[in-house]
Amino acid sequence: MTNSKLLFSLLLAGSVGTVSAQSLKDARAAIEAENYGKAKTILQQLVTKQPKNGDNYFYLGQIYLVNDRADSAATIFNQGLAADPKATINNVGLGYVDLMKKDKASAESKFALATAKLGKKDYEPLLEIGRAYINAPEPDYAKALEYLTQAKEKNKKDVAIPIALGDAYRGLKEGSLAYTSYGDATDIDPNSVQAKVGQAVIVRGAQAFDEAITQLEAIAAETPTYAPTYRELAETYNQWSRLPGTSDEKYVELNKKGVEQYKKYLEVAGDNSLEAKIRYADFLVYARQYDDLKVVSEELAQNPSVDPKIYRYLGYIAFQKAKDYPKALEYLNQMFSKMEKDRVIPLDYMYLGMSEIAANSPKHAEGGADSTATAAPVLTAENTANIQKGIADIKKGIDLDKELLGETAELAFAKYQEQELQTAASLFELVASYTDNKTYLFDANYYAGEAYYQIGAKEDAASKNEEQVVVNQELRDKAIADLQKAQTFLTVIETTDNKEAQDKYLINALYYKAFAALTADNLEQPKGDFVASFQKLIETINQRGAQEKNKNYLIDANTYIGLYYYVKQDLPKAKESFPKSISHRPSERSC
Repeated sequence: MTNSKLLFSLLLAGSVGTVSAQSLKDARAAIEAENYGKAKTILQQLVTKQPKNGDNYFYLGQIYLVNDRADSAATIFNQGLAADPKATINNVGLGYVDLMKKDKASAESKFALATAKLGKKDYEPLLEIGRAYINAPEPDYAKALEYLTQAKEKNKKDVAIPIALGDAYRGLKEGSLAYTSYGDATDIDPNSVQAKVGQAVIVRGAQAFDEAITQLEAIAAETPTYAPTYRELAETYNQWSRLPGTSDEKYVELNKKGVEQYKKYLEVAGDNSLEAKIRYADFLVYARQYDDLKVVSEELAQNPSVDPKIYRYLGYIAFQKAKDYPKALEYLNQMFSKMEKDRVIPLDYMYLGMSEIAANSPKHAEGGADSTATAAPVLTAENTANIQKGIADIKKGIDLDKELLGETAELAFAKYQEQELQTAASLFELVASYTDNKTYLFDANYYAGEAYYQIGAKEDAASKNEEQVVVNQELRDKAIADLQKAQTFLTVIETTDNKEAQDKYLINALYYKAFAALTADNLEQPKGDFVASFQKLIETINQRGAQEKNKNYLIDANTYIGLYYYVKQDLPKAKESFPKSISHRPSERSC
C-alpha cells in the first residue's frame, strides 16, 4: 500500500473503549488534524499508563500504518490482544495489515474473529473493517460497503460512518451516492470539514481539477486550521499534472504548486516528526520534485537506520541529480535488501531498472555512430545480461503502474538517440507489448521496427567479407532474426486503421520494412518479399503527392523492384522500374 493512500484516507475514528476521555480525545483530535507525531506520543503514554487497555494499542497501531510500518503495527496489535483479549478490535488491525500484504484470506479470518461476538451497539469494528478495505493496496469498495452499511444500522450518529461510506462510493465511481453520503455527514455535524473536503475530492475524481482546487481553496479559507485540506490540494495539483497531454512546463508548474500546498499542510498540522518528513519525501517522489527531494534526503540521510525508504530517496537523487548511476544502483539495491516487499512501490522497480541500464550502458565507438555505420557501442556479455535484467525490472514496475509506460518510452527514445540500439529496441518492444495503451503503442512499434532494422543491417554487414560472402553464419542468422522482428513491428504501422499513426509513420515504416526484407533476402536467388512493401511505398507516396519530399525513397524502391525482376529474367517488368528510378534522379549538368 502506498503511504499517500493511507495518509489521504485515515479518518477520525469513533470512540473505542473507555480510556481516559480527555487523553483519548486529544489523541483523536491529533489524528483528525493529521498530526500523527503528536498522536503517537499521546498514545504511547496511554499504553504506558494503561497497559491492560487494548483499545489504546489499536489507535497506536493505526499510527504505524499511516507511517507505512505494517510489521511494527502488527506487533502493536498483537500486544493489544495479549494485554486485553476482549479488545478484539486489534484483530481488525491485524486484518488490515494482512490486506496491506495482499493476503485477503488471512484478513477475512481476522475480521471474522473481530465481529464474531458483537453486541447490538458495537459498530466500531465494522467501521474499521470498512476503512481497511477502502485503504488496502487492492481496494475492495463493495466489501467495504457491506461492513459500513452494517455499522450505519447500529449507529446513525457517528459522523465517521457516512464519511467512510462516501469514500467507498467514491472508489466505486458512484459520485452521486458519495456526495449524498458526505451530505449525510454534514447533517450529523454541520461543522465537519472532512465531509466538505470529501465532496471537493469527488469533483477531482471527474478530472475537473480547476473546480476541485477552487472548492478546496474556499474550504481552506473558511477553516484555515484544518490541515488535511492543504494535503488534498497538493494531491489535486499532482494528479492534474499527470493528465495525459500535459506539457512539461505545465507539469512543473502544477507540481511546484502542489509542493507549496504540502509545505502548508505540514506547517498547519504542526507535525515536525521524522515520520512526517518521510511522508513529505514520499509526496515529492510521486510529484517527481527532485530538487526538493534532494534537500529532504540530505537531512534524512543523517538517520539511515530509521527507514529503508531513505535509500529510495538517495537512489532517486543519485540518478536524477548527480547522474551517478552505479551509486543509484547501489542505494536502490540496499533499499530492496532492507525493505519489506509490500512497501516497495512501482517507481522503485522503474528506477532500479533504469539504473541497471544506465550503469551498464557502453561507450560509443570512437567517432560516434549513425544509422548507416556498422560500428556500434560495445556491449559485453555482462552488460547485456544486466541491461536485460533492468528491462525486466522496469516491466515489473509497469505491470503495477501503467503510468510508467510514458517514462519507459522516454528512456527508450533517449537510448535510441544515443545509438544504444539494442537497449532502445528492447525497451520499445516492452512498451509495444502493452497493446491496450494507445498513447505509446504506435510510436513504440515504429521505433522498435526501425531499431531492429538497424541492428540487423549492422549484423548482416559484419557477417560478410568485402566480397559480400557470408563468413559468419551464426551472425547472419541473428541478423535475419532481427530483420524479421523489424518487419513484424513495422507491419503494425502498415495495417493499423489509426490515421494519426499512418500519417506520421507509414511512409518510413514501409521503407524500412522493405529494406529489412531486402537485407534478409538472398539476392542471387531472391524470394522477393521486399517487392510488395516497395510497391506499396511507391503507391503511398504518389497518393499523398509527396514525390519531391521522398524522391530518394522512390529511387530506392524502383531500383530494387527492377533488380528483382532483372534477376528473375522478367525483363519487361524490369524495364518498367529502372526508368522510373532514373526519372527521380537529379539531372546531371554538363561541365
